[in-house]
Amino acid sequence: MKSPAGLEAQRGPAMEQSISSVIGIDLGDRVSHACVLSKKSGEIVERRRLATTRKGICDLLEKRERSLVAIEVGTHSAWVSRTISVLGHEVLVGDARRLAFIFKSNDKSDRSDAENLARVARLDRGLLYPIQHRAETAQVDLAVLRVRNGLVEVRTKLINQVRGLVKSHGSRLRSCSATSFLSKAAPSIPDELRAAVRPLLDVLQEVGKKIRQCDAKVKELCKEGYPETELLRQVVGVGPVTALAYVLVLGDPARFERSRDVGAFVGLTPRRDQSGSRDPQLRITKAGNPFLRRLLVQAAQYILGPFGPDSDLRRFGMAMTDRGGANAKKRAVVAVARKLAVLLHALWKTGSVYESLRAQEPAAVA
Repeated sequence: MKSPAGLEAQRGPAMEQSISSVIGIDLGDRVSHACVLSKKSGEIVERRRLATTRKGICDLLEKRERSLVAIEVGTHSAWVSRTISVLGHEVLVGDARRLAFIFKSNDKSDRSDAENLARVARLDRGLLYPIQHRAETAQVDLAVLRVRNGLVEVRTKLINQVRGLVKSHGSRLRSCSATSFLSKAAPSIPDELRAAVRPLLDVLQEVGKKIRQCDAKVKELCKEGYPETELLRQVVGVGPVTALAYVLVLGDPARFERSRDVGAFVGLTPRRDQSGSRDPQLRITKAGNPFLRRLLVQAAQYILGPFGPDSDLRRFGMAMTDRGGANAKKRAVVAVARKLAVLLHALWKTGSVYESLRAQEPAAVA
């Protein structure tokens, strides 16, 4: 990814000189706190409580000279950052995961958080590890995927509840996919329980219908709004949902100078705590977007599963599994998901045709 220093160089000294003050806003769900510092002296010019609404943000900023505004990423940060930009101010959205000196402070309060954000932005904006929110259109399209994901979670819970009720009655329902549960497993529900679970089955039928509608909408978005998803879908195991989520979350392939940086972006690289000769093997960071990370892991599970076709990704993962050891299969899935994230970015950036077996032996080709 482009470094904060690179972004600083692009911004230029002229824009820096036009900034009169630095404002830190600690965003709350209903009420936020703002701290205004003089850009030149660093003295506190104003403190204010404001409603976390567009009107509250406008009242704070619309009549003020051009300022640098620092906020933390969160539920409200996307629309707040867009509102601040429209008002003509520069906005920095800090990565909350990397601001431990704020959220782990021994004297933490909304007032102090706002002041700390302002002081850090005035000193060195790179210390905020600023992120860039996706466009509003992309956020709306991503909401379609999140709605679908919510419906799938509801369906899973309902199916598990039906299975649990039947099991507690001394019977079991056959194993099947969630999409075929009503046609294959539901007919085996004991007659004495059928009336009791009927409301759950009715809801399952309606939820399944809504999921199919979402699937149709996702395919429509891929075809009409994001044709680049076809490049990603060359990889078996990557469907419309995963491809669209990947494109929407990353936004622009040019954000990353190297494809391998995407693995760290989605939190699939291991943490490190190296000191001297001590370098323990730690879990992955789980940074970035958890929704996309889960989809990549699911795609990796399919690639390594019984229906996954032969490919370099599958061979790589199976080799890790064959080496054995504790949690070998889990590590293989994570490693394949990380490689998949890198591969998808390379396909997207270059527009290449995917070759599933580039590393195959000459004898196998013959």
